[in-house]
Amino acid sequence: MLIQKYRLQRGWSQEQLAELSGLSTRTIQRLERGQTPSLESLKALASVFDVDLTRLKETEMDTPINTDFRADEALALAHVRKVKGFYMHLAQYVLVIAGLGLLNWATSPHYWWFLWPALGWGLGILSHAAGVFQLIPFLGADWERREVEKHLGRKL
Repeated sequence: MLIQKYRLQRGWSQEQLAELSGLSTRTIQRLERGQTPSLESLKALASVFDVDLTRLKETEMDTPINTDFRADEALALAHVRKVKGFYMHLAQYVLVIAGLGLLNWATSPHYWWFLWPALGWGLGILSHAAGVFQLIPFLGADWERREVEKHLGRKL
């Protein structure tokens, strides 16, 4: 998580960090999800971020929960991940439905069967958007907080 914070502070994508550090993009993704880095990876990242190796090593290896993220940063990061997930879902929808439309046009242009999966999946996209962008007010962040408090039996 500290690697992700350093990366975001510099405005780099995972691909840019991978290129600068000489690591693979997949390695960067794994490290940002909490996988324990090798010493070589730590050295490469410490060099790129211009920080002491022990700073990365202590945070990454010794503490399972990263304390370098404040609560508001963690919430913002979680929200951004949800939005990114939605956009990835939307891109998949557009590509697959366009492909099905082309296939439909090439094989049976008299019957537009691709509209059925487009409609079904489109409803799923709308549901995903409603959850991510809190379009349904009674199931938003306040509702989640109340449910957690109800489950815990105390205020957060």
